[in-house]
Amino acid sequence: MTNVKKIVECVPNFSEGRDLEKIEKIVSPFRGKEGVKLLNYEADKDYNRVVVTVMGEPEAVKNAVVEAVGVASEVIDMTKHEGQHSRMGATDVVPFIPIKNMSMTEAIEIAKETGKEIAEKYNIPVFLYEKAATKPERENLAKVRKGQFEGMPEKLKNPEWKPDFGEAKIHPTAGVTAVGARMPLVAYNIDLDTDNIEIANKIARAIRHSGGGYRFIKAGGVEIPERGITQVTMNLTDYTKTAIYRAFEAVKMEARRYGINVLGSEIIGLVPMEALIDSAAYYLGLYGFSMDKVLETNLME
Repeated sequence: MTNVKKIVECVPNFSEGRDLEKIEKIVSPFRGKEGVKLLNYEADKDYNRVVVTVMGEPEAVKNAVVEAVGVASEVIDMTKHEGQHSRMGATDVVPFIPIKNMSMTEAIEIAKETGKEIAEKYNIPVFLYEKAATKPERENLAKVRKGQFEGMPEKLKNPEWKPDFGEAKIHPTAGVTAVGARMPLVAYNIDLDTDNIEIANKIARAIRHSGGGYRFIKAGGVEIPERGITQVTMNLTDYTKTAIYRAFEAVKMEARRYGINVLGSEIIGLVPMEALIDSAAYYLGLYGFSMDKVLETNLME
């Protein structure tokens, strides 16, 4: 009987998007490892953050991630970190996504093992979030990260926010890390032709679930000073229920209220083909179209 390989994806986010030498050091543990494939890494200077996408066998991916967290804790000093993206640690967030021959329960188990190792090896407190959360209020990453690096020392004094692993005391320079398990999401940013962050925040508030908008959108406003614009930055947590085109059109509609335009948009990291096909079908007015009609899905493995 053949041994069926389990495949997991991991998308760790590190709080460094400007120093290429540091970024290469952080990414290095994902290169040349058996059972691990580095798919993509994308740095953003404004966010001062790099998003890495890796895939492979669970144990091998876990070991590479733990190693990269150690490197990040050595090269990143959060007391000096500035950027447009919310963050609470040198390794800010580590989500595991089951891809092939793997259940969500198994992804949760890998997340727990990873969190435990990070806390034990590097004295970095770890919160479990999303599907791996130990409390309902820890499912939402925004709630876990509220207060950011600067507010974490005070937050950890509250017994309600005792870390899942490690002491209730932040690492002095590496902060706090969140490790979790989730379904694939789409990290999506939409550019607005205004530098008014208040407008971007109002639009984000209108379309996100917590503001009465779409159930599977988490969104916020971000300034991009170098380009003189703002963005609505979002995570589409279930693209099968809230499609990319729906988020795009909703932002365009809200922008009109303020007399501004959408300049374009970008996807951060990798995205499932189905998510793009769905939007292509919408804009082309295709009916009866499905993934079965996509050439690549009919190719033999």
